[in-house]
Amino acid sequence: MDRAKTATAVNLASWLPLRALSGWSVKDLNGDLAAGITLAAIAIPEQMATARLGGFAPESGFFAFVAGSVAFALFGANRQLSAGADSTITPLFAGGLALIATAGSPHYLALAAMLALMVGLLVALSGVFRLGWIADLLSVPVTTGFLAGISVHIIVSQLPGLLGLPPQSGETLRRVGEIVANIHLTNSWSLALGLGVFVIVLAAERISARIPAALIGMVLATLAVVGLGLKNRGVEVLGALPNGFPAPGLPLINLDDARALVPLALLIAIVVMVQTAATSRSFAPQDGETPDVNHDFVGVGAGSLVSGLFGAFAVNASPPRTAIVAQTGGRSQLSGLIAAAIVLALGAFGGRLLADVPQAALAGVLMYVAQRILRWRVAASVYRQAPVEFALILITMIAIVVLPIETGVAIGIGLSLLHGIWGSTRTEPIELAQVPGTSVWWPPSGSNAGEQHPGVLVAAFQAPLSFVNAGRFKRGLSDLIDARSEGVELVVLEASNIVEIDYTAAQALIDTIRHCRDKGAVFAIARMESLRAQEALTRFGIAEIVGTQRIFHSVDAAIKSLGPGNPQQQEQDGVP
Repeated sequence: MDRAKTATAVNLASWLPLRALSGWSVKDLNGDLAAGITLAAIAIPEQMATARLGGFAPESGFFAFVAGSVAFALFGANRQLSAGADSTITPLFAGGLALIATAGSPHYLALAAMLALMVGLLVALSGVFRLGWIADLLSVPVTTGFLAGISVHIIVSQLPGLLGLPPQSGETLRRVGEIVANIHLTNSWSLALGLGVFVIVLAAERISARIPAALIGMVLATLAVVGLGLKNRGVEVLGALPNGFPAPGLPLINLDDARALVPLALLIAIVVMVQTAATSRSFAPQDGETPDVNHDFVGVGAGSLVSGLFGAFAVNASPPRTAIVAQTGGRSQLSGLIAAAIVLALGAFGGRLLADVPQAALAGVLMYVAQRILRWRVAASVYRQAPVEFALILITMIAIVVLPIETGVAIGIGLSLLHGIWGSTRTEPIELAQVPGTSVWWPPSGSNAGEQHPGVLVAAFQAPLSFVNAGRFKRGLSDLIDARSEGVELVVLEASNIVEIDYTAAQALIDTIRHCRDKGAVFAIARMESLRAQEALTRFGIAEIVGTQRIFHSVDAAIKSLGPGNPQQQEQDGVP
């Protein structure tokens, strides 16, 4: 009883707030302070640019960052993870919301806030109910194609700002056509400022990720606007941002709008969980502690909830910003809180300082982000090693670029699931042979055919048994039995890889046992290690049909007990 109470207390303690600050000491202050200041310097231009990418005022990015950082510090587990506005999901909800409301309108902002609440609730509940496995729904090729498509969206959306052209709207291909048609109107000063910021950030990355290159580039671009009077030469600037804090409250939208947001919220929640899980696992605790992905879901979900309550948009874990925290010595979420305090002060009181920031500078920052999220090396590796899966990259990328973006994401998720199922459906039973001089049974190869026992067939099925492959299992094992020129007296199913059996597969297994009995063979099962599969044998009555005396821990034990010439081999129970 005392042990049970202790375990319960430990489990409850893991959900208490400020877990990411537990164990903090004064000696960690210097590292957290340096990391917090660096994080703020990087987040300021990035959050402004990401907000504009979604059709929001730049200060909305500040408040999204503050909400994500504070909420994660309170409810997350990872000590270095940075949450805030993220360019991966921003094109998703911007494209989806644009189908319902005009970008930047009060209705659009209210929808974005409600979407943030819905995404936050879904992600947080996924953590509470320990649904971290959802993060594995997207395969690496599909994720790579998804990021490539998002990169194209970012580039196309920022080209007008970079070139000094009027903002474009509509489908991606239509935007490209309008940009090409207006290319002769390019403002050379805007282009120079944007490319200058892009080159500064790109070059600084080659030197050290700790350099706040985006902030440096934005400051230099602003000084150029002021010093050279570029506003009079057609360079667009942000203008003074409003000072003050947003008032909390629920967004005012009707029930029909809320229903329309549900599919988009589900898609974005899945993407947030995938990226959060990847970030959490990539920056695991240094003390050997296992990453608590579910707890981090709660932290990031809480960030979206707070962001939505303050009129901003959904937030996400950021791998690049998290890497900055780790590289600059951040030891706890205090670094995120320090960065949040700096960004909040700028958003609340420093709006006039940002009045002359050129739009092209923010476009340059996002152009860097777009090329940063492209996984060229991963795509090249997939192309070399798995050409079929490379097709998944291309299809996902094209779907996201050509179709409405939320439709493209749904197609990517569907392709990922279908690809996983396809692998299971192609599994066939294989005949094993004994490695000479050992008790190991292994698939025979050209160099080592192995040894067979007369009258004995040892077969394996290297996948969970389910409705998607039950037919192949039944036909394949029956064909192996029928293909033997001599009579088969014992069939041993080596089941170490069968971790699950569903109802359809159970009926197929029963039919296979009947087929063995009809051929005069005894059926045995060996090495079924999965507890779920063992429970399924009992639940579906298979253990009773086979006979518990014919379920073994090893193939050798089955052959020694039931092989040809053994008296037990002659005992056969009928199958109902």
